[in-house]
Amino acid sequence: MSVLSYLATAVLAYLCGSVPTGFLVARAKGIDIRKVGSGNMGATNVFRTLGKGPGVLVLLIDAAKGAGPVWLLPGLFVSSGADPVWLKLISALGAVLGHNYTCWLGFKGGKGIATSAGVLAALVPQAFLLTLGTWVVVFAFSRYVSLASVCAASVLPVATVLTRQPLPIIGLNLLLGLLAIWKHKANLQRLRAGTENRIGKKNTAAPQPEVQP
Repeated sequence: MSVLSYLATAVLAYLCGSVPTGFLVARAKGIDIRKVGSGNMGATNVFRTLGKGPGVLVLLIDAAKGAGPVWLLPGLFVSSGADPVWLKLISALGAVLGHNYTCWLGFKGGKGIATSAGVLAALVPQAFLLTLGTWVVVFAFSRYVSLASVCAASVLPVATVLTRQPLPIIGLNLLLGLLAIWKHKANLQRLRAGTENRIGKKNTAAPQPEVQP
């Protein structure tokens, strides 16, 4: 019974995370977000392309896709005898993978930063605040969302250790941090080349090449 509970949790978390928010918001305005700006479906590209309102909407919904499964799904299956900690970990990973590799759009999705933030806020709020602080400081000085996200992802495992989380949670956050950095490979290449876009302007040009994992 526990195995089925873990499996059901993984599937439901993935499906929740897989809702392609950025794609749907942009499509409602007659735009295929995959063909403008960076071609990414995350909140940053929506912000640049459609403006602050749609960008914030996508950011909040994508974060909710991470927090919701971690908060809600374990309660559905804990009576089966499944370990609630592992139910939370499976919910967290499933939601992020659903966002990053949505089954509705050929298993291509966003970079998982907002969804991971939602996961962290629900799972390890203290580590989340340390990681968010890193993001805010780096972004304030650089105005690069990608650089702030990579720095925050690098700090995440350290923040998890500093807040004395159990080993399984440390392992999960290490995995989420590495996944976020991996998804930003193309951004890191553009940062090195000096061609990465800073936040603060709309970008409706043809998408820049993204390295797909």
